[in-house]
Amino acid sequence: MTEPTERGILQPMDEKLKRAIITASADEPFARHMGLHLTDLGPGFSVVEMDYRPERLDNIYQRAHGGAIYGLIDEAFQTACQTHGTIAVALNVNVSYVSSPESGVRLRAEARETSRSKKIAHYDITVTDENANLIATCRAIAFRTGKPIPFYQP
Repeated sequence: MTEPTERGILQPMDEKLKRAIITASADEPFARHMGLHLTDLGPGFSVVEMDYRPERLDNIYQRAHGGAIYGLIDEAFQTACQTHGTIAVALNVNVSYVSSPESGVRLRAEARETSRSKKIAHYDITVTDENANLIATCRAIAFRTGKPIPFYQP
């Protein structure tokens, strides 16, 4: 995946940074517990997938727990935010749940940066199932601290 520069020339993502984020996500206790898998990553972009397993992720109505869907969204948001090499943290996350997934499907959260300044970045995130059914949409805002990512040494 490439990123436009100020002059409109596309630049690839730093491979060392990409590997560091992929490794950090794979090692993250929450991601492992939820069965979240980072499957694509680029500048301001991330795809995270999860198998919807009702025995672990259902609510009291035997439907997907909103927290499980949110966890998938947050992992995609988190990984997309870090792709510029500095720590970014959530300021606001607004989720709209559209439909409940069917049992056993693979869910996919795609986070895409829509704007970025020195301190703030905006993201659109969609969750779909393996049949391209829309499960949730999200708009999220990140605060860019400017601090280096501790698990990445350029």
